[in-house]
Amino acid sequence: MITAPATAVSIFHREDAGETFASWAAELHAAAENAPGFDSALISAPDANSFEWAAAVSFDTEEHLHAWLDSAERTALLRSGDRLGHHRISTDVIVVEGSAPSTGVGIITHDVANGRQDEFLASQQELVELSSSFSGFEGAVLLGPGRPTDEVLGDTASKWMSVLRFRTDRQLSAWMQSDVRSAALPELRKQLTGDFSVITHSTPFGSIVRVEDGKTQVTPDWKTAMLVLLVLYPTVMTLSRFVGPLLDDIGSPPWLSMWLSQILSVGLMTYFFMPAVTGWFRRWLDPIDGAPRTVSLIGALAVVVVYAVTLTLFASIKWLQFWDYFD
Repeated sequence: MITAPATAVSIFHREDAGETFASWAAELHAAAENAPGFDSALISAPDANSFEWAAAVSFDTEEHLHAWLDSAERTALLRSGDRLGHHRISTDVIVVEGSAPSTGVGIITHDVANGRQDEFLASQQELVELSSSFSGFEGAVLLGPGRPTDEVLGDTASKWMSVLRFRTDRQLSAWMQSDVRSAALPELRKQLTGDFSVITHSTPFGSIVRVEDGKTQVTPDWKTAMLVLLVLYPTVMTLSRFVGPLLDDIGSPPWLSMWLSQILSVGLMTYFFMPAVTGWFRRWLDPIDGAPRTVSLIGALAVVVVYAVTLTLFASIKWLQFWDYFD
């Protein structure tokens, strides 16, 4: 189970009584707040006709998220929502940090400038109306801390998330890369404190895939190679020192010992070491945030420093040297 932060977006059919839905969703979120690992909750703006109704909850791990989604308390609340006419359109959309979204689903986050919520909502409605004319469009959700007119939000509401649903990734990409969308984006950017960001994901061996304004960008190969070497060298050296002798003791021939060691090495790197190190160097690996020359240079120097530390350890500590440990 992935331990990264995770969000579930529940999408519902629109009904006439938007205020009833908002009240019921608030009750659903209040119950989620008491669940282990709860982080935050967002609700759609039911007064915006272009969007579907939705409620989203975020937890610190995917395990805690699924524990809430599977809980008897949530099941009972969903049943009460059904009785009120709040029926889910489909299964929940699960968003896990570092993982790709579901097929045909685009997740975009926005930092809305203070006092610009109304203009932001209008820009989003225009984008949805434009995207709805593209093949495969199935619906859109706009999630925020609350409705832009809520007095409790004042001018402090800023974090928003939009969810676009198309039948296939190809159809989603056609909209994301379209000239129609590009022409509408300048108006949207006026309401943001910075550029919007499409949810990204990382590959098992350190590359980060990011989509900005419909263009897919990936970590440069040289950065990925440096990071793989950073993890591979101490992994192979440690396995040779501690696992190799164990295989020798049980009579494993060299050709089999090497194969088994490589299986263990690849498994550890794929599921444990590389994800951890990718997290530490995430900004450096990011094809956009890590693109500036200064960031790239500082990150590369940090990797070289770790190279030097590991080389020094295995060169100077005899107990770690697999070729000499038995002397």
